[in-house]
Amino acid sequence: MVIAIVGYFYYSKDLPDVLQLKDVRLQTPMQVLSSDGELIATFGERRRMPLKYEDIPPVMLHAVIATEDSRFYEHYGVDPVGILRSLYIGLKQGSFSQGGSTITQQVAKNFFLTPEKSIGRKIREMILAIRMEKELSKEEIIVLYLNMINFGSRAYGIGSAAYTFFGKQADELTLSQAALLAGLPNAPSAYNPISYPEKALARRNWVLYRMLGQDFITKEQYEQAIIEPLNVKYHVPKISFSAPYVAEMARQFMYDKFGEKAYTDGYKVYTTISKLDQVAATDAIHDNIINYDMRHGYHGPEKTLWKPDEQAWDENKILSALNRYMCYNEICPAVAIGATPTQATALLSNGNKITITLDGVKWARTYINDNLQGPLPTTVSSVINVGQQIWVKKQNEQWVLSQIPSINGSLISINADNGQIKALIGGFNYNISKFNRATQAIRQIGSTIKPFIYTAALDKGLTMSTILNDAPIMRSNAGSDVWRPKNSPAVYQGPLRLRVGLSTSKNVMMVRTLRAIGVDYAADYLERFGFPRDNISRHESLALGSASFTPLQVARAYSVIANGGYLITPYLIDRIEYSEGGIIYQHTPEIACRNCIDDDNKKQNDARINLDNVENATDSSGSDEPEQSKLKADDNILLPDSSISFDGLINQSGSTANAVNTNNSNIYAPHVISSEVAFIMKDALKSTVWGDPNGLWTGTAWRAKALGRKDIGGKTGTTNASKDVWFAGFGSNIVTTIWLGFDDHRRELGKARRDPLNNNSYIAAEGGAVTANPVWNDYMKIALKDVPEQQDIKPSSVISVLIDKKTGLLAPQTGTDTIMEYFILGTEPTKYPTKEAGTKVTDDQGNTSELF
Repeated sequence: MVIAIVGYFYYSKDLPDVLQLKDVRLQTPMQVLSSDGELIATFGERRRMPLKYEDIPPVMLHAVIATEDSRFYEHYGVDPVGILRSLYIGLKQGSFSQGGSTITQQVAKNFFLTPEKSIGRKIREMILAIRMEKELSKEEIIVLYLNMINFGSRAYGIGSAAYTFFGKQADELTLSQAALLAGLPNAPSAYNPISYPEKALARRNWVLYRMLGQDFITKEQYEQAIIEPLNVKYHVPKISFSAPYVAEMARQFMYDKFGEKAYTDGYKVYTTISKLDQVAATDAIHDNIINYDMRHGYHGPEKTLWKPDEQAWDENKILSALNRYMCYNEICPAVAIGATPTQATALLSNGNKITITLDGVKWARTYINDNLQGPLPTTVSSVINVGQQIWVKKQNEQWVLSQIPSINGSLISINADNGQIKALIGGFNYNISKFNRATQAIRQIGSTIKPFIYTAALDKGLTMSTILNDAPIMRSNAGSDVWRPKNSPAVYQGPLRLRVGLSTSKNVMMVRTLRAIGVDYAADYLERFGFPRDNISRHESLALGSASFTPLQVARAYSVIANGGYLITPYLIDRIEYSEGGIIYQHTPEIACRNCIDDDNKKQNDARINLDNVENATDSSGSDEPEQSKLKADDNILLPDSSISFDGLINQSGSTANAVNTNNSNIYAPHVISSEVAFIMKDALKSTVWGDPNGLWTGTAWRAKALGRKDIGGKTGTTNASKDVWFAGFGSNIVTTIWLGFDDHRRELGKARRDPLNNNSYIAAEGGAVTANPVWNDYMKIALKDVPEQQDIKPSSVISVLIDKKTGLLAPQTGTDTIMEYFILGTEPTKYPTKEAGTKVTDDQGNTSELF
C-alpha cells in the first residue's frame, strides 16, 4: 500500500489539470467564408468539424464503444480487465503496446501525454483518466474522443471523417458506414478504405460482429450491413465558389497575427464579399479577357511533342506529359492525335478523346503582333497539327480550341458608404499568377484621373459651365523636348464647357484646367482622395494620367465622389470567430454621412480663377515624375490594423469587450471634399454615360447605358499606346474599378477586329471604353440587380441655372441651345451672352449685300 501511495504521488507530480478539457481547443483548420456564410477556402493539415454530443448518432457511439471500450459506461476511467490483458501481452512480447487503454485513457494520452511507450507514461495516463472521470461526464469524454481521434486521410474527428469518406454529415451515417469509421482509429493508414479496401472491409465486418455480440444491433441488422459494399470516395471540403485572391489575403493576415496557430485553432474568418458579386466579378473578368484574347489571334500550340516525320507517342506517354499541367478556368490541356481539314482529334489528361471541328478553330487567326492578325482559317489542319500540345475548352456542348491569355486584369468593387469590399479579382487565374493586381499593381491611370483634377478646379472656383479651348497645345522650353498633348481621337472642337470636356475626355482641356489651378495645387488636392503622395507626378502630364495607382486606390478615390465627399477606408475582413462560437474580432467601419450634406466640414473658396494664362505652361516643382521604387500600393489597407490585439476583444461566450465599438454610435469617415463639389462632380460623371440630352455629343462611357439606370456614372481611362485601360464608375452606392493590361509593361493592348469571326468587321484600338467598360457592365448588371436607383440629395447651396450651351452664360430663354446646369451658390453666371450684330444691308430695291 505504501509503495502504491508513493508511486501515485511520484507519477502525479506535474500532471496537468484535467479541467482544462472543459475548454479545450481542438486542432481545427481555418475557414475563410463570405459575408453570407459560404465557404471560400480552408487552411490547415488536419480537417476537423467538431460536433456536440447531440449531433453524434447513437449508431456511431455504439460502434465506437463496441470496438474500443465495451465497458465504457461501467468503469471509472481504467478497466482492470484491459490492463491485465495489456500486461500479459507486454510481458510475453517483451515490450508494452497500446492495448488495454479505455476511451478515457486515450483522451488523456492524446491531450496531455507523449506517444512514448513506457510503464511510467501508462501510469500517468491512468491517473489522468481517473481524474477525468471525476470531473467530466461520460458524454463529455466520448465527445472529446470522437472529435479528437485520427481517422486517416487528414480527417480528424467523426464529423470530418463522415464527410471525407462518405460526403455526408455524421448524423446521416448508416450502420455499415458507422462501423467502418469506428474501425479506422486503431490503424488509420493500414485500414484506409480508399487505399486498402479489402483490409477496411474485414475491419468493418469485425466491428459489426462486436456490435452484434454486445447487443447493439440485431442479427438481421448485422446480416444486412455485412453485405453492403464500402461505397467510399475521397471528399474534400466543398468550396462554394472561387475567390482565391481574397482567401490568400485573409490567410496571410491570420498567419501574420497568429502564426501556425492560424491553421489549427479553428478560426472562422468572415470576409465582406458575397457569393453573388464575386461570381459575377469572376465571370466578367474571365469572359472579357477571353474575348480580347480571341480578337488578337492564336499564338500557336503550347509545345510540339513530336513532329510529323517522327514516331507518334503512345497514349501512356501522352498522358504522362499532360499530367504536368492543370486546367485553368475550364481551359484544359490536350494533345492532338489526329487532324484533317474538317476536324481534329485530341486526347485529354483523363484519357477521354474529343473532336474539334472547324467551328471550334474558326476564331484562330494567326497572331502576328498586338496590332495585327492573320486571316480567318478555312481548315482545321491549318491550325492544329498532330503531336501538338494545345489548350481546349467546352463551349455550348462542343469542344473548341483555346489558349491561356497573356493579358491580365483586375476588378475591385466597394460599398462607397462604408468601405465594404463586395468583390475582388486579382488576376485571370490565381494558379497561373498569385500577384494580386487589384491591390498591388501600380499602373498609370490615364484619363481616369480627370474627375479628381476637375474636382480640384471646382473647389478653386471653376464651374461645369466654364469655357476652355479644345485646341492643340504645344510647349517648348529651352533645352527640353517639344510636348504636344493630343486628344484621342485627335479631334478638336474649339471652346467647350468643362462638362463636355470631361464627358468626352478632352485631353487638351484637362491640361488647360491644370494650368488654371496650378500643378502643385492639383497634386496636393489628389491626396484628399487617399492617393499616396509618392505616386503623384508634379508635371503637366499629371493632367493626362501619368500618375500611377492601384485599382484599389482608384476605387477608394471614386468612392469619395460617389458618397458625398467622404474618404472611407476599404475593408475585407468583417469578423473573426472561433469554430465553436464566439467572436474575437468585429470590424467597425467608418461611414459616409449622407445626411450631413450641409455640414461645415468643407473648405470655402470664393476666389475666382484667372483663366488668362491657360495657354502658358505652368512651373512644375520638384521631380517631374516620381521614382518607381517609391511608389506605394497600400494593399494592407483592406486588412485590420496589425497593431490591434485580439486577446479578449470578445470572449468565447460572445460577450463584447471594451476594444470593440459597442455603443451603436456611428464613426464617420473624414469629409475631404465639400458635399456641393461632390454632388456636382457626381452629376458630371453621369454625363459621361448619358451625354447631351439633345444628342449633340456622346460621353465616352455611353456603353454603360445598357444598364438602363440613371444613377450610374463613370470614367474611362487609356494610357499611351494602350498599355493600361481602365473603367471606374458607380451605381447606387457601389463603386467598381476595372483594369486590364499586360504584366509586361513593354506590351500594348493594340488593336483588332471587333468581331473575330468576321473578316469585314472594323478594326479598333483597345481602350478604356471598348475593353474595360464591357467588364464593368457585365459585373454591375448583376451587382445592381434588385438594387433601387439612388436619388442624390441636392445640397441647399447648390442651385440649378439655365445656361447657354455655347457660352456657359445665362440663357435668355429656353430652347435647344440651352441647358440646366448646377452651380454652388455664388459661382453661377451673372451675364447673358452678347448677341452678334447683323452684317447685311438691304437697298431700296430689296437687294441684300454684306456690309463688310
